[in-house]
Amino acid sequence: MPKDRFTITAVDNSLDAVIQNTLDNKTKPPGSLGQLEAVAAQIARLQHSLSPQLSRLNHCVFAADHGVCDEGVSPYPSDVTRQMVLNFMAGGAAINVFCRQQDVRLTVVDAGLKGEPLPAHPNLIDAKLGEGSANLLRQPAMSREHYQLAVDKAADIIEMQLAEGADILSFGEMGIGNTTSGAALMAACLKVDPADCVGAGTGADATLIEHKTQVVRQALALHQAGLTSGRAIMQHLGGFELAMIAGAMAATAELGKPFIVDGFLATAALLTVWYDHPEILDYALFSHVSGEHGHQRMLTALGVKPLLQLDLRLGEGTGAVLAWPLIRAAVAMLDEMASFDSAGVDTAGGD
Repeated sequence: MPKDRFTITAVDNSLDAVIQNTLDNKTKPPGSLGQLEAVAAQIARLQHSLSPQLSRLNHCVFAADHGVCDEGVSPYPSDVTRQMVLNFMAGGAAINVFCRQQDVRLTVVDAGLKGEPLPAHPNLIDAKLGEGSANLLRQPAMSREHYQLAVDKAADIIEMQLAEGADILSFGEMGIGNTTSGAALMAACLKVDPADCVGAGTGADATLIEHKTQVVRQALALHQAGLTSGRAIMQHLGGFELAMIAGAMAATAELGKPFIVDGFLATAALLTVWYDHPEILDYALFSHVSGEHGHQRMLTALGVKPLLQLDLRLGEGTGAVLAWPLIRAAVAMLDEMASFDSAGVDTAGGD
């Protein structure tokens, strides 16, 4: 069936007390491993097991051009999107380095680049929806049909990734102009002033940030009547790669698997799913606080705390892959760390 409406089920929490007791009885003071304990509990709850397993992360970078670049919202030309995708395929970007280091499989998805089809590559999926999204300041960023196709294709990609052996997924993006779209998604979903959402992106100065803010403000006014759901917000204000990320997150959760959320743009895409399906948070692991203006406010609104704060604002899903070793460590701790009983450690107080 079409995936414009996903079925995302809240995770069964009936084992929560047992999970917490198991964590508290490891050979450590209760809570002393901080957020790693929360991550371990989340995966145990999701898998309904006191011995959860996570062994293979697959990472997908979705790339597309944005029509809003016609409004001069980025110091870089749209051509950079394609150039960076070619860099991904050549193995030279930061995300390639981090994926190689962590033995993470990287897939690049052409969601809507301008120009000729990209050369064939074993790590490339051609899911092109068009020559970039439309200019959201003039019309919806995509039609309902294109939005539907974006989430359908994303769901197909997720099914393929899981069938190939992944048990957790993460997502990145590439698209000049997409921080303007992300700010618009944030402003619409959280109903906050665009000035609290717009940041430097690829390096905008104060004048350009003010211009981006006005573009977002005007776009919200133009589309206000149509912003009735998270799906509609994405259709009017997003981009092809952001719609695919949102669809990929929803599809992963629908299939009962966890995913790692990267920074500002990935969280903006997640907001549009959360708007319609708040249960999505049961499946989401938050990797880092972006250096991009507005990201902390999104995390606060969602009520979540990420693992890292490294002042990253690159995109590509770099923060998600960097957090993977910590997530694996959290799961291994629950699986392998001795309990006080098994280690013969006395927990009774003494003089």
